[in-house]
Amino acid sequence: MSAAPDAAPARILLVEDSETQALQLRLLLEGRGFEVARHATAEAALDAMNRGLPDLVVADYHLPGMNGDELTRQMRLSVRTRATPVLMLTEASGRDLERQGLESGADAYVPKSADRDLLVLRIRALLRERGGAAGAPAGETGARLPSFRRARILVVDGSATYRAYLAALLGQEGHDVTAADGPERALAALEGPGPGFDCVTVDLLGTGFDAIALCRRIAALREAAAGAGAPGLYLVGIGSAAASSKDLLVQAFSAGVDDVVPKGADADVLAIRVRTLVRRKLLEEDDRRVSDELRRHERAAERAQAEAAASEAKAALAGALAQANQDLEEANHRLKDTQAKLVQAAKMASLGELVAGIAHEINNPLAFILAHQGTVERLIGEVAAQADADAPARRALDKARDRVGSMRLGLTRIQDLVVNLRKFSRLDEGEMQTVNVPDAIENVLALIQHKLGTRIAVRRALGGAPEIHCTPALLNQVVMNVLGNAADAIPHEGTITIETVSEAGNDVIRISDTGPGVPEELRERIFEPFFTTKPVGSGTGLGLAIAYSVVQAHSGAITVETAPGGGACFVISIPRRAA
Repeated sequence: MSAAPDAAPARILLVEDSETQALQLRLLLEGRGFEVARHATAEAALDAMNRGLPDLVVADYHLPGMNGDELTRQMRLSVRTRATPVLMLTEASGRDLERQGLESGADAYVPKSADRDLLVLRIRALLRERGGAAGAPAGETGARLPSFRRARILVVDGSATYRAYLAALLGQEGHDVTAADGPERALAALEGPGPGFDCVTVDLLGTGFDAIALCRRIAALREAAAGAGAPGLYLVGIGSAAASSKDLLVQAFSAGVDDVVPKGADADVLAIRVRTLVRRKLLEEDDRRVSDELRRHERAAERAQAEAAASEAKAALAGALAQANQDLEEANHRLKDTQAKLVQAAKMASLGELVAGIAHEINNPLAFILAHQGTVERLIGEVAAQADADAPARRALDKARDRVGSMRLGLTRIQDLVVNLRKFSRLDEGEMQTVNVPDAIENVLALIQHKLGTRIAVRRALGGAPEIHCTPALLNQVVMNVLGNAADAIPHEGTITIETVSEAGNDVIRISDTGPGVPEELRERIFEPFFTTKPVGSGTGLGLAIAYSVVQAHSGAITVETAPGGGACFVISIPRRAA
């Protein structure tokens, strides 16, 4: 299996004390595309793994200090190096040595004399079995958290010879050993700065100090550290384990000692006892580290959930605020509409009362004048019949009779105006009824004749239904407002066209003019209350707004478009109703 051209080469950590063997293996592996880092001791290799994890470890079994099998055991104690494959090399042969290497946790055991191609194939197989871990960025795993640390052991013994023996024995196991000759130096090391110890061995048979009292002090320090959340340590007493020393064993275990090893025991027994305790300590640290990591992830998940909930609440609040603003805007719009309608209602009520009052006040003297005008005209006729012989008198009576006739024409026009005012106001006609469209339009034209004068011609094309079902006063108001605006829009001479047509279900009135028209950007605003394009003091901005409200009250529509002549064309569409 060869690495992909664009993939990073697999990193191999070579642990070999022989310079010659290391050079040969390094040249072989680098020639096959691997990246090789070499260390001469297991201790240096473990320190290197704290800086960055390799993809595979190739280690000689026989090394100065810590052997290859102990190196593998130390790696298997760490969560972060537990899955790193280890290939063990040795010059010796024998099943026991191979079994010992494999039992320590190595993944493969290959003699140094094996064929080099087979060695490379074995390495590639181990990398393949790891499932693609090779090629990961260097130091990615170990840069944030140490992958491995050596166990720290404090040896307390009054004998310099035995202290050196224990330090060498435990050092070969890969431990970091500190020696103390008595309680004073031991307690100073335990209470001093720097990393704490994982295990303490105390000579229970020492004559230079009270070993049981020292064990109690160490146990007290351990309990205090555990209460503060710091990791504890294991205490090993080294002394006689014979039955005659039962009292010593009781005292030792009561003082907090975790294990007692006979001082004359084999080195392997002592090393295994310490190794077991240290392994338990390191596994406890790994479990605590994993638990802390899980708790951090849980807290991070809780924070993420809280932030998500806060974001959702904020979004919901923003949505509610936006909805409230929209509701407020709609309420403000309805308020403006209501205000405009109230103004219109008040205006119409005042206008109706004013028109009705004026019509009544004019109608009474007008009826009196018309009644007497007939009498005067009749008397003039009788007098004229009697003055036939007197030519001057007859001429004077004829002139008087002509003047009375002219007066009759003027009074008739006043009478027609009063009738039109009463028809326009129609205060007693607020409900829907059948209205004659041509008559309504003529009434409005008569009322705004002063605006039209002789400069504006009115063209009628009343081809629609002659009668529609609506409120007469409101229809009059719409037509008059639109016609009034059309007359004001024509600056000089022009034409206003009034057209009625019947469409599918609707009666339509089109009023167009030859004025400048309504700009596209203003067409949506001209129906807003109080919006006007007229100079200040020339308009209230309510005419088209009232017309819009009136048409909507009829469930109709009023729009503006461009007239054929370029002016404005207002289209009033009212649904047809049965009378």
